[in-house]
Amino acid sequence: MASDLSRRAFLSRTAALGCSLAASPLVTPVTFAATPGENRLVVIILRGAMDGLATVMPYGDPEWPALRGKPDLSETGAADLDGFFAMHHALRPLLPLWKDKQLGFVHAVSTPYRDKRSHFDGQDLLEAGIADLSQGLTRDGWLNRMLQHYPGVGTETAYAVGRDSMLILSGDAPVSRWSPEVDLTLSPQALRLAELVMQDDPAFSAALAQAFSIADNDGDAVASELRPGEMMAMMRDDQRASRGTAAEVRVAEFVARRLRDQSRIASFSINGWDTHDKQDKPLGRALGVLSEVILTLRKELGGPAWNRTTVVAMTEFGRTARMNGTLGTDHGTGGAMILAGGAIRGGQVSTEWPGLSETHLYQRRDLMPTRDLRAHAGWLIHGLFGLDRSVIERDVFPGVELGGNPGLLL
Repeated sequence: MASDLSRRAFLSRTAALGCSLAASPLVTPVTFAATPGENRLVVIILRGAMDGLATVMPYGDPEWPALRGKPDLSETGAADLDGFFAMHHALRPLLPLWKDKQLGFVHAVSTPYRDKRSHFDGQDLLEAGIADLSQGLTRDGWLNRMLQHYPGVGTETAYAVGRDSMLILSGDAPVSRWSPEVDLTLSPQALRLAELVMQDDPAFSAALAQAFSIADNDGDAVASELRPGEMMAMMRDDQRASRGTAAEVRVAEFVARRLRDQSRIASFSINGWDTHDKQDKPLGRALGVLSEVILTLRKELGGPAWNRTTVVAMTEFGRTARMNGTLGTDHGTGGAMILAGGAIRGGQVSTEWPGLSETHLYQRRDLMPTRDLRAHAGWLIHGLFGLDRSVIERDVFPGVELGGNPGLLL
């Protein structure tokens, strides 16, 4: 930032006004970085272990009915994809993307993490891109290690938005972090009071004007030539517009604006995927949010930028093949990745399907992973950014074997 004035400093100097403060709508960390070229990558971490089998149902597998029952393939139920797989009904808003080949899935994948099924360890390994924790956790993430192979990556277009940094983009490559603690939620009376109180105090008046010039409610610069009253009106309009908007959607809007500019890589997380009890409703809510996020990215990026964009959503591990006694699922192993964007070869479920018979399940309870999730991520960054295969296998994802190209990109 060009200025040292932070929102925290601004709030501390105006606390006597009795402003009503609300938690920032940007509740999850978002990290940005710039790379050469026009290709864009958005990595969404789905924290809590998404049930890949419910998200992309292998209803054509003969063992599926005994495990989960016959799916509802009506117009309001699961959407049939290819006669074998169907996607969860909450993803139906993305069906036009599937038909346009801008939505795809990768199934029966996982990191090398096995057996203990801890969210914390699983997420650390997912973001670090390493095979195990026997040597301790590396303090850098795989996206940052990728960036270290690009000259000229600068901090001006690298941002982290949220309270905490994300391991996935931590490391030696320069990444700036901007962490708004709160957003102002002021009544019209409080806004007018702020204007009146500060107009005769040079220090407070300057603080108010400078704070507004730095950022409005969602982080965009406010035109400095506006008069204080006009700035107040803009803040009121922004406040009204943000009410009722899901935090994750506002994150997606912010991400798209940055990617339309100089940033080329973004990563953020979405919570709510740990579905031990009565999973249908919470999973439906989480998938609905993810659908909104993807559609918001498409809308806000616009045609040319969206056509050069790959969105990949990944989770720390899958969930059990069988439902538990409370109509939920427990921590499992193999899971699914979700891909979207104009740069992907969509309209397909890429998988080396292992089958669902008990002998084919991992430990007779989980979907068997047949390929390393890191290999698919490796092929994505190879295709998008031209990183050499040997560098990916040695530095970005140490120890991974990329294997054959799964053809996820155009």
